[in-house]
Amino acid sequence: MVKLKVAILGGGPSAFYCASRILSKLPHTTSLGKNAEVHIYDRIWAPHGLVRFGVAPDHPEVKNCTHKFDTTAQDPRFKFLGNVNVGSVGSFDHTIQVPMSSLRRHYTHVVLAYGASIPFILPALGNSAIPALSIVHWYTGHPSNPIPPRLESINHMTLMGHGNVSLDIARLLLSSPERLASLDIPQPVLASMTSSKLEHVSIVSRRGPAQVAFTAKELRELLNLPGTSMIPIAPELLATPPGATRQQTRILDLLRKGSAAKPGTTKRTWSLGFFRSPVKPVDAGIEVGINELDSNEKAVPTGKTETFHTDLVVNSVGYRSEPIEPEWFDGSLGRIRQSGSRVIGIGQGVVPRTYASGWAANGAKGVLATTMMDAYSVAEKLLEDSLSTTTGSIDFRPGIPDEIVQSGRRVVTYEDWKRIDDEEIRRGLAMGKERERMTWTEVDNFLA
Repeated sequence: MVKLKVAILGGGPSAFYCASRILSKLPHTTSLGKNAEVHIYDRIWAPHGLVRFGVAPDHPEVKNCTHKFDTTAQDPRFKFLGNVNVGSVGSFDHTIQVPMSSLRRHYTHVVLAYGASIPFILPALGNSAIPALSIVHWYTGHPSNPIPPRLESINHMTLMGHGNVSLDIARLLLSSPERLASLDIPQPVLASMTSSKLEHVSIVSRRGPAQVAFTAKELRELLNLPGTSMIPIAPELLATPPGATRQQTRILDLLRKGSAAKPGTTKRTWSLGFFRSPVKPVDAGIEVGINELDSNEKAVPTGKTETFHTDLVVNSVGYRSEPIEPEWFDGSLGRIRQSGSRVIGIGQGVVPRTYASGWAANGAKGVLATTMMDAYSVAEKLLEDSLSTTTGSIDFRPGIPDEIVQSGRRVVTYEDWKRIDDEEIRRGLAMGKERERMTWTEVDNFLA
């Protein structure tokens, strides 16, 4: 019997968009569609990845895509298996560990869509800086329980990197208690934020205003944040370069106008620093090197340095994927080695019936729409390949890997997670909030 049985690693938007496309392209009325199955694996108990644990609490509209994911999960050919880690790295203490070789025995096709969750490290800072993702996971209630930033004892924070994540962190940590109270933030996090002593956030990068990675939308939100003001930028830095894109022009225009609140009128402030790269941490601060751009817009050091005071440095210069199968991983790019979404192994060419999607395939870049289109493309290629191959001749086992069945530990299904989600909302409403995140121990006890 011809059958398509797909395992997708990672429970974020790339995985769900890929699953939805595969199932929608295979109606129940067709022979292949009738016998198709799609299983999503995630190492934490909750689905939706960065949509749940990466989106800023004041951007709830981004989470609307989960309605589509709910529809996909209702298809009887779909399964979500949370609390299962596949591959050689990345497991939590509570997670069921499954080798890739074992997983592949049970599926005709595998899609790697597990994102990019390892921060790129700035060698000059080493362990003196904390990763931006740690702060994001803290204010979104990630089960990894990251160490909270010391907001009650710091006055000045420096974010290294001019991306949207840096602006998200600055906007949230500089928000007033009144604004924060209206957001979906775990109660312990809210308590820490409202008692914060933070007054200034510096956002620094190695290149200039025309090369920033954040969007005009994110910048506009920070410029209009009530109760905060931006330190003005020297006008000579804000000249529009020849051939500037529409996005660059818009950002430079916004920076010239400055913040809605006039500088000097607010207690909380923020600034953008340009042409600066970290050299080393120093007592109560950081030493940075001063750069200039070459003809290719690459930052090159001038040999000059300066030192400034800061209480906490946050590394926010990007992310790489985890090498869950090292022979498929390109360490220089920090992502899976692939061509046209088909995984490439070292010395073995295309890995049969194995694909990569989203940030795991392309690096940590793009917005939700980019992820969706890429996932759809991967699904189309998988289906194209499956139709040109007699999948009935592929030797695979029924069911799920033995390690899961024999572990005796809890696998969290989509239905389980819905119950958890309802319980979080119930607890939140009792506290006058949208939801209150449950810890892994609470989840385990709740599902017992």
